[in-house]
Amino acid sequence: MSIADALRESPGADRGAVAGRAAVLSSPGGVFSIEEITLQKPRRDEILVRVAGVGVCHTDVVCRGDFPVPLPIVLGHEGAGVVEAVGAGVTRLRPGDHVVLSFDSCGACPNCARAAPSYCFNFMAANFGGVRPGDGSTPMSRRDGGAVNARFFGQSSFATHLIARERNAVAVPKDAPLDILGPLGCGIQTGAGSILNSLRVGRGDAVAIFGAGAVGLSAVMAARIAEAAHVIVVEPNPERRALALELGATAALDPRSTEDVVAAVKAAGPGGVTHALDTTGIPAVIGSAFQTLLPNGQLGLVGMPPPDAALPVNIMDMLARGVGVKAYVEGDSDPEIFIPQLVGYYLDGRLPFDRLVKRYRLEDINQAFDDTTTGKSIKPVLVI
Repeated sequence: MSIADALRESPGADRGAVAGRAAVLSSPGGVFSIEEITLQKPRRDEILVRVAGVGVCHTDVVCRGDFPVPLPIVLGHEGAGVVEAVGAGVTRLRPGDHVVLSFDSCGACPNCARAAPSYCFNFMAANFGGVRPGDGSTPMSRRDGGAVNARFFGQSSFATHLIARERNAVAVPKDAPLDILGPLGCGIQTGAGSILNSLRVGRGDAVAIFGAGAVGLSAVMAARIAEAAHVIVVEPNPERRALALELGATAALDPRSTEDVVAAVKAAGPGGVTHALDTTGIPAVIGSAFQTLLPNGQLGLVGMPPPDAALPVNIMDMLARGVGVKAYVEGDSDPEIFIPQLVGYYLDGRLPFDRLVKRYRLEDINQAFDDTTTGKSIKPVLVI
């Protein structure tokens, strides 16, 4: 389908409305259906983007399941594409720009003012509400006129076209492979940012990374960028352990082959680690990660745990060793600054995240989700 066809005005729609296709979720845990949709023209601070590719993230999997999002909805929050139209108030972007879409934020709260948008006071409403925060409207409808929630993470990018705000779109160089850049807006950003921005790993440090999915492997690559001396990965999947070593890990341990994972990590490093990162969200794994820390060490948490999970650490042990535990959101990233840095690392050959990617068609989205759930695919990307 040509751009001209894709951007045709829909019969009976408002002037400037755009027709496209989207993967719509209508029931919790249901399958996605590819439907004809109509998008409103962008408002003053919004942009219309023709999607080139979008990653499938664990958050999408969770929200497809029991996480309470409004239905029907178009998920997808690792989109990348080409700007087709801009609202009258947009100043940074113009038609033809290549952009990566990231999480949304209000831009007005104290944390946004401190360049910490991932801790926006309105993060949940802006990213999981499914509608425009101001008036509760949605820019998308089915061809029969029924509304579809289409503001998931400010983008809802499981679609051929989307409406986003200028605030959550970042211009990127046109010589980068646009169809696979979308994961830089969440999964890759979270893993790399947790190492570079949050834990601030530096030259000579020792890092243990628990879990070698897209987030964990991105952390491995970032730890090598930071020139860590020891990068230890704990992962049961042998293929992912092998890939971790190829991407720069100095050791890759199988937690099933030892009765004492903590001792194995300490043996692989200088008696422990200065930094640990848990990407699994599994309380028992978090407890092990905590025990690998050297005095004054830091443990970062980015994996999504069960809703009733408690932190399995001993407070007296924390005090005695002076260690810290903190959860990180989106790798403490300011996307407008950090995403261009990540693209630069990729183009320089230091962040080869394309090795994690497996491409699918939009029509194969249900298969992509199945492959994510079973571990067959590390980072599925729907190429539109």
